[in-house]
Amino acid sequence: MFEELEAKMSKTIEALRHELASIRTGRANAALLDQVRVPYYGSEVPVSQVGNISVPEPRVLMITPWEKSVLKDLEKALLASDLGLTPSNDGEVIRLVLPELTEERRKEFVKQAKSMSERSKVSIRNLRRDANDAVKKQVKDNALPEDEAKRLQDEIQKITDKFIAEVDHIIAKKEQDILTV
Repeated sequence: MFEELEAKMSKTIEALRHELASIRTGRANAALLDQVRVPYYGSEVPVSQVGNISVPEPRVLMITPWEKSVLKDLEKALLASDLGLTPSNDGEVIRLVLPELTEERRKEFVKQAKSMSERSKVSIRNLRRDANDAVKKQVKDNALPEDEAKRLQDEIQKITDKFIAEVDHIIAKKEQDILTV
């Protein structure tokens, strides 16, 4: 029972990490482009599937498409995305220069990160509620004594507290990354 609960909570943590990777911190990171989709042979695919993404400088992302015919579609997709970056196309590669973040923009990103963390915490608490409901159902069906149920609920709470603390740690680190100039 606890292994399943921990596995589900771990998935929530991984989802949070993946979501946070899309928030700019002032340094170039290929994960920024994970959400951008490019039309490619009739379907929408991630940027990483149409070219090589590299970080030649701390604030520059460079995308080298595997086919030159994709350059225009790639450029359009980047312009249409909500990244707020303007691609520069030299006919061979596309460069994205990340501008310095203003203090106001950094605070916006911190708010966005905190909202993501809150959603993760709610998800973890919902998993705790489901686990506690399963224990209560076993007590109601006389499959589990009251004192054992209390012990199980205490253990469920300890697991929940551990994962909530991990979310807080991840967000504190991300907040520090965002606010570091």
